Amino acid sequence: MSLNPPAPPGPPPKVPRAIATPCVKVCIVDGATSLCLGCWRTLSEIGGWSGFTDAERAEIMAALPAREARGG
Repeated sequence: MSLNPPAPPGPPPKVPRAIATPCVKVCIVDGATSLCLGCWRTLSEIGGWSGFTDAERAEIMAALPAREARGG
């Protein structure tokens, strides 16, 4: 039996904020354009996605329908 009172609880763990992503988990990269044919992002956009600001991600996401429409 312990005579010490339990330690007070600390702050709750911080849950990471969800990041919007166009990823559809179909990763096929076209060698000529370096675009993923699933989400239409470039390899550098995919690699840097988590480090971009919300505004940068929104700008890229706004460009994706045009990329898809022209096929790259």
